[in-house]
Amino acid sequence: MSTNLVLLDGFSRPWFHNVSAMEWLSFRLNLLSNFVFAFSLVLLVSLPEGFINPSIAGLAVTYGINLNVLQASVIWNICNAENKMISVERILQYTNIASESPLVIEDCRPPRNWPETGTICFQNLQIRYAENLPSVLKNITCTFPGRKKIGVVGRTGSGKSTLIQAIFRMVEPREGCIIIDNVDICEIGLHDLRSRLSIIPQDPALFEGTVRGNLDPLEQYSDREVWE
Repeated sequence: MSTNLVLLDGFSRPWFHNVSAMEWLSFRLNLLSNFVFAFSLVLLVSLPEGFINPSIAGLAVTYGINLNVLQASVIWNICNAENKMISVERILQYTNIASESPLVIEDCRPPRNWPETGTICFQNLQIRYAENLPSVLKNITCTFPGRKKIGVVGRTGSGKSTLIQAIFRMVEPREGCIIIDNVDICEIGLHDLRSRLSIIPQDPALFEGTVRGNLDPLEQYSDREVWE
């Protein structure tokens, strides 16, 4: 029940802000319409006698009330349609995203104790983020020995973060390969790769929930193992 309430709260937050913004817009539109309608009434009353037919003036006032409501309704519907079209835009955007590699490739699964030493070899590695963009990493060939602390130093935009993303296959190599303990990571499934590696990001992120849920989000370990 508590988890359900937390999920409902998370779902309701953006909806509440959206409805609040729409109500505030509706209030301002009604206020503007009332000012315009009041100005029109004052103008009709202040006109000289005989300048306009009283029946026409009464008809204009009657339609003016309905036009105020119609204007607010039209703008409200336009704003709602614009908000809903964002969902269509996101769906079209997701349909154009290329699918990732399979999570598990049964014919190419690494050993259970992989990686054992953590030796990483880059061989003629080239990385780019899109087909129409130049390569961020060009012909990288080096070896990081296992069980060592390695520091990668470079200016902003030199490709340090891209190198980490390549190890986790967040971006696929254009050319070359990455070998960890004699296993080419491009030949194994993404689940087998990412479940065996760990990363401490520069900007840590905590998920909503308990500390234990952040330490073991997949609930694979007991409380005793988590404490150890």
